[in-house]
Amino acid sequence: MHPALPLLYPTKANTGPPRALVPAAMMQPMLRKHVFGLSALLFSLVLGAQQPASTPRSDGPPQSSVAAQHLFFRVTLGSSFHERQSGRLLIFLHKGTSERELGGGFLPGETWIAAREVDALAPGSSVDVDADDIACPKPFSQAPDGDYQVQALLDTRHAYNYEIVGGDPQSAVETLNAFHPANTRTAPINLALESQRQGVATFANDDPQWKPPSLAAGIEPAHFQSSALTRFWGRPVFITAFVVLPPAYATGQERYPTVYMTHGFGGNAQNIVGRALALRKMMEEKSIPPMIFVLMDESFPTGCVEFADSVNNGPWGRALTEEFIPILEKKYRMDGKPSGRFLNGHSSGGWATLWLQVAYPKVFGGTWSTAPDPSNFHNFTGPDLYATHANVYRKADSSAYMLIRMNGKDVASLEDFAQQEAVVGPYGGQMASFDWVFSPKSPSGAPTLMFNRVTGDVNPDVVKYWGEHYDIAKKVEREWPVNARYLKGKIHLIVGTADTFHLDESARLLQQVLDRLGADAHFTYLPGKTHGDLYEAKGDRMALMKQITKEMYAVARPGN
Repeated sequence: MHPALPLLYPTKANTGPPRALVPAAMMQPMLRKHVFGLSALLFSLVLGAQQPASTPRSDGPPQSSVAAQHLFFRVTLGSSFHERQSGRLLIFLHKGTSERELGGGFLPGETWIAAREVDALAPGSSVDVDADDIACPKPFSQAPDGDYQVQALLDTRHAYNYEIVGGDPQSAVETLNAFHPANTRTAPINLALESQRQGVATFANDDPQWKPPSLAAGIEPAHFQSSALTRFWGRPVFITAFVVLPPAYATGQERYPTVYMTHGFGGNAQNIVGRALALRKMMEEKSIPPMIFVLMDESFPTGCVEFADSVNNGPWGRALTEEFIPILEKKYRMDGKPSGRFLNGHSSGGWATLWLQVAYPKVFGGTWSTAPDPSNFHNFTGPDLYATHANVYRKADSSAYMLIRMNGKDVASLEDFAQQEAVVGPYGGQMASFDWVFSPKSPSGAPTLMFNRVTGDVNPDVVKYWGEHYDIAKKVEREWPVNARYLKGKIHLIVGTADTFHLDESARLLQQVLDRLGADAHFTYLPGKTHGDLYEAKGDRMALMKQITKEMYAVARPGN
């Protein structure tokens, strides 16, 4: 865990954290390929007849009074390490024998995961992981017989719930043929494993030593230390972005409209470079109008900061609008006025840009937010948080709230994702990220949880705080008498009718509010489009971006 971040809930070595929620809205990180690194782990399995005394768990109902046989994995830190290692030790178990790297997978349950916190593990020493204690989708001893692959990883930065880019100790993938999880009593493997590739740091906004990757001509990095955020955290905190300039910028004196863009959950300063390159190429090909694009990184050890002022994350909105944008407008030939400042983001970035337009209506001239996180908390990817006795996991009829739909069918529930996020760790996950942005601070210094991680029951006091501060529909309606002339016609929201995370449902509730106010907001529901293919049309993956940028340019340069 980042040393400056308080835990959302305890994670002792042998105590499982409460279940947490991963509404994977806007998140693509579980689709990622993992790149692991650093030196060797010695990895062996101790599977069998250990029967720990039955004690009530801190994160759920008491265990059965009958002691059960648990499945244990023994992990030894390789002697090639020169320092003790701490972090979240994860064990991945996947049925089959074809994977080159193991990870959580997009759908919970595709890979079984077990975890334990370890502190100052010395080189050459071992630790046993009880794979029936902190595990999902079930205790490992309940896995069916078959051929499996297994891998261990020590998440030293507690970043795995957000995005792994390498640098953590890990084992190779090992095959377990004819594996019997319920009754295996001997270790099928006991091997010293070699090191893999080294990775890079994840969070540029939290890293004074961050170095930008090699960039093409016309793309420049910006890594600015924010005074407001630095004061809040008591350490250097930065806003990081890539500035994409029009092809004619270097040879002319023209000023340009500027588009501020940010990514969704799982994005960071490393993986948004590809979008910067695509925007520059489209301007060179004249398929989008000449503008300056500022691709902002909103990743942080707590998750996505959403560029919202927060009692937990600090004043990110104020730092952006009062510090970062003025610095950019002094350095670059930007329009420097609301009619030339636009916003675009997808998923969590969609919520962030929608929020920025609503919170700073005099600063920005319009947002084009795509598939944003819930903007009306009467539908928070399904649950109505304001309902009496609201529960994030279960409806009034006890049926499950489903989160993921694919090919028109619901395939995974909110609780499924809650279990996976809890096992991986109580930091950096999607729901934990929402708590860090939206929630009041608890006496421990961590955010107060919006809902009970075991039962799914909503905390109405926390929801009241969320509603008063971050429900976009409520905020617009409450402030409409003052902000009407600054917001009217500036909100554009685009979402697919088959959005993977049901985000079209919350969008429709927001539209009802804005229509009632006469906000002249523009809502577009693209038939059959999901969270991942919203921007594609007729084989062009950037078709929607081309449409959006042309609409922005028409606002900044009417008649051109």
